[in-house]
Parts: sequence; C-alpha cells; structure tokens
Amino acid sequence: MDYLTRREELILLSIGNLKENAYLVSIREHLSEIMGQEWSVSTIHIPLRRLEKADYITSFYGEATAVRGGRRKKIYVLTEKGYKALGVNKSVNDKLWADFSDFEIIKG
Repeated sequence: MDYLTRREELILLSIGNLKENAYLVSIREHLSEIMGQEWSVSTIHIPLRRLEKADYITSFYGEATAVRGGRRKKIYVLTEKGYKALGVNKSVNDKLWADFSDFEIIKG
C-alpha cells in the first residue's frame, strides 16, 4: 500500500474541507491560513497533478466568470481511492499518537 506524504495528506484534507470550492488558489489560501505560513502555488500544483494521476482526486472545470476575466476554475474532488488513503493515514496517525506517551511532557 502506498502511503500519502504529509503534504499530499494536507492537500487532500483541504479538498475535502473546501468541497465545491476546492481549486488551486482556494486550496493554497486554506492551507496558508491553517498552517500559519504561506504556501506557494507550485507547492500545491505539483502534488495536485501527482494525486490526480494516481486517482486520489479528479477534476472538472467550473463555469467561466467575469471576476476571473472569463476564465474557468479547475475544481478538484476526492475520489473513493482518495478517501480510503486518508482513512489509512488517519488510522496510522491515531495508532502512533496513542502510543506516544511522551506527548504529555511536551503538551504540559
């Protein structure tokens, strides 16, 4: 089984959170806000291509809008494979955190 990188996981989670508003710029803004640091467009775009090629996400073009000068947004959507990959990552993370007893020292 292939495991997601942390960046891929964060991008997939953002797509899941943003739903029909999951396009390149909104994903970048969402992650920048959540992480407290700016993410570049290429930091998002390259993994998006890789995730789409691996069938973790799919995409379609939204309607052209005057706000965007007649250009359409490329909207990203999680596939079943993407949901399953996130589930595997969450399960692994939960197990690792459950066994990490030293966290109380750091947290305190």
